[in-house]
Amino acid sequence: MAGASDTEPVTTETPTPQPSRRRRKKSLVWEHFTIEAVSGGCTRACCKLCKQTFAYSSGSKIAGTSHLKRHIALGSCPKIKNQEKKMLALTSGSKTDENSSEPPPKRRYRMSGFANAAFDQDVSCVYLAKMIIVHDYPLHMVEHPAFISFVQSLQPRFKMVDFNAIEAEILAIYQKEKQSLMQVFGTMLGRVSLTIGLWTTSQTLGYVCLTGQFIDSDWRLHRRMLNFMMVSSPHSENALSEAIGVSLSDWNMKSKLFTITLDNNCSSHDIYSANLRDHLSNKNTLMLKGQLFVVRCYAHILNVVAQDVIASIHGIIYNIRESVKFIKASPAREEKFAEIALQLEIPSTKTLSLDVTTQWNTTYLMLVAALEYKQAFTVLETCDDNYNEAPSTEDWKKVEIVCTYLKLLYDSANIIMATADPTANIFFHEAWKIQLELTNATLNEDVLVSSFAKEMHEKFDKYWKDCSLVLAIAVVMDPRFKLKLVEFSFSKIYGADAVRYINVVNDSIHELYLEYVAQPLPLTPAYEEQGEVTTSNINGNENGSGIGNDNNRPTTLVSNGDGLQDFDLYLSEMAVNQPTKSELEQYLEESLVPRIQEFDILNWWKLNNLKYPTLSKLARDVLAIPMSMVSTGSSIFASGTGSRVLDDYRSSLRPETVEALFCAKDWLQYLPTMAEPPSTAIVKMEF
Repeated sequence: MAGASDTEPVTTETPTPQPSRRRRKKSLVWEHFTIEAVSGGCTRACCKLCKQTFAYSSGSKIAGTSHLKRHIALGSCPKIKNQEKKMLALTSGSKTDENSSEPPPKRRYRMSGFANAAFDQDVSCVYLAKMIIVHDYPLHMVEHPAFISFVQSLQPRFKMVDFNAIEAEILAIYQKEKQSLMQVFGTMLGRVSLTIGLWTTSQTLGYVCLTGQFIDSDWRLHRRMLNFMMVSSPHSENALSEAIGVSLSDWNMKSKLFTITLDNNCSSHDIYSANLRDHLSNKNTLMLKGQLFVVRCYAHILNVVAQDVIASIHGIIYNIRESVKFIKASPAREEKFAEIALQLEIPSTKTLSLDVTTQWNTTYLMLVAALEYKQAFTVLETCDDNYNEAPSTEDWKKVEIVCTYLKLLYDSANIIMATADPTANIFFHEAWKIQLELTNATLNEDVLVSSFAKEMHEKFDKYWKDCSLVLAIAVVMDPRFKLKLVEFSFSKIYGADAVRYINVVNDSIHELYLEYVAQPLPLTPAYEEQGEVTTSNINGNENGSGIGNDNNRPTTLVSNGDGLQDFDLYLSEMAVNQPTKSELEQYLEESLVPRIQEFDILNWWKLNNLKYPTLSKLARDVLAIPMSMVSTGSSIFASGTGSRVLDDYRSSLRPETVEALFCAKDWLQYLPTMAEPPSTAIVKMEF
């Protein structure tokens, strides 16, 4: 009986070849050990490198793997110890004394299977190039001695490349990703809209950055950088036109350009617009006679208006900024100011903060907080001889008025930034409310209020006049609002003249729709089986192809055998005399979609693509217009205020290298492989 109990655990507990394979999958230690059976039903673990054996199981008891891990990870194995000495010699540049009595430092972490670890020089070079691209590192870092030493300590077999080699690797990555993107554009169903950004350098040269925005076949919004070109004079209209022409040819999109969004100062906008239209009109079919061709950046106008009104009270803002600095200079002053606020029973919970002068939102927040403590500043000036920066009552009134209208811009900017993929339709909501508030404020009886409002309205009104049509057409493509919101908002802005402006939008959307009707529309599988009449209706013909032509009228009618052939003929004639409504008319007459916060407009059009095959083409292009040039995740408050400056290092590189760095960085961020570790990743062994 006892013998039977002794043998039973051997079959269940002692690893046989099959269970051992299972156990090796569970523990990393079995990459270095094998199990060998010995007499008496016992087994021992044998090190693959030094051939030493260790107890593993004796009968029903298993020793575990902790002592085996220590043998490998703590350097007890003489073979691993020898490898470690050789590695240290390679990294330090000196020979290893194999007779040295001083053991190498013990490490807790080691690369799993170091002797058999896969290494590929080319793959490592690609990852190095991508690291430089994604993180904006200088290319010359590959020649820095400290970086070379660091890399060699990680992988002695890696042969460090020089500047020319890493530059070639970056250009190769750029070309590979460009080919992939060109395939995407080749299958693009709609048109692409461009944004143009200007970059200057410390030299007389500059760069033009062109980015394309489009909606793919699955109704997802994409924004990709297309070119980053050097131009001799970036503020020249001819340079911009030439850069756009080169980009369209480079990407084979001459017939697919829809709109261009510019980020430049107001005074030169008309020059750009006229020049670009003239340059491109003979190369592209501009929709709606080019009325939608040039769009101005919404973020840019918010910044221009905000910075102008802030500049109008720069003296007062200076005093407030210095006051905040004075209070925050020491804990004693902060404590004293808090006591004054407590005595005055100021209910504000806001904290005084200093602004960043290049970001107007921080200036607004500084003013709002200071405004709550205006009485405390006055009291502080009377009881502290070192402080004499308190604004006057008149100054505080100006600050209050400015903050009232800055809040409009601030809230609008935050709403735009809160949208993950802002489609064109959301910008109408923001723009018309600001236009209405500023228009009403210019008529305010308070001279101070009207003076500030007029200054802000002058700039914003120019934007509204330039872009209200494209903004309105975009919101018409929102099934929650259609023309109803345009009618409502225009009646508030224009009063008795609203009908005239509403008709302009209505006529424009119908004219634009007819231009899409005239374009060929490929059949979809759902419609191919429905015959020619259905096909013609899909293509947008109001009466169908040939339905109103006597030659095409069916000569024979299929009878149902009920003696109503004359009734069938009557129905056929009625169908000819009463043509069906267009997709646009059907869309506009249908009830509005309920307004829910999580509404996905692109998904709505995806689901209604078959119902409105022609109108959905129009919606795809219009909704993809980049009303703001600010990319997702970036701040609106510091953008669009003029040309950006390329640093001296990037300026010293070849133009094609600069373009490869900028474009590849943009493209690589969308690749899922950038988030995956390489195949030779270090394995962390835990004990």
